[in-house]
Formats: sequence, C-alpha cells, structure tokens
Amino acid sequence: MTQSERAETQIRALIESWADAVRRHDYPGVLAHHDQDIVMFDVPPPLLSRGLDEYRKTWDLFFRYNRPGYAFDIEEIAITAGEDVAFAAAVMRCGPPDATFQFRLTIGLRKVGDGWRITHEHHSVPATD
Repeated sequence: MTQSERAETQIRALIESWADAVRRHDYPGVLAHHDQDIVMFDVPPPLLSRGLDEYRKTWDLFFRYNRPGYAFDIEEIAITAGEDVAFAAAVMRCGPPDATFQFRLTIGLRKVGDGWRITHEHHSVPATD
C-alpha cells in the first residue's frame, strides 16, 4: 500500500467515524478529529464558525431537529491526500430513515504527528433559484 493509499484509508475511516458519531449525537466523537482552530461554513446560520467551541455549538441546532439514528450517510466520497494535507469531497444524505435530503461536504485536513486533523469543513446545498 502506498503512502497516499494509506492516508486515504485513514481519512475515510476518520470521516466514517465522524458520521457515525453524528448519528449517535456523540459530541466527543464528532469533535475527536477536529483541529482547535477549525473553520466551518454551514448552511444554517451562523454561516461561519471559527474554533472548536463555535463548531461544537453548531451541532446543538442540528441535534435538536435530527434524532439519534437518523441518517447521516456518505453516498459518495472522493479523497485526495498528500504527505501532510488532504481534502475530501462528499455527497451525503441526512434526516429520518426515509430521508432524501442531500448536501455537499468538503473537508480539509492536515497531518499532525501520526494522525489527521480536520481544519476546514464546508456544508452546502444546491441553490434553488
């Protein structure tokens, strides 16, 4: 396995673990691989969150409307990884078990020691107009 393949495997596992933590409303799991200085762009306000404390607060709103076990599923993902930086682009589905709500996810990561940290996260939905 090449270094790039190994990195992609690690990042895929990290993102799948994060999505699973979201489904379980597990705050420590959601935050586990995010950098202290995370920058996130989100669909509902606030559109920009800086830092782990602000990022954590965005999940309060999400968890208020999405019950544990609701879908937060990766439908498609592409990961590009270098030695110390990487990004992932995904199409995800969320909501009740029969949900069809899709959104786009882009994640930027930085290698720190032997692991990867999420430094940038961007959620978006297609414009309707």
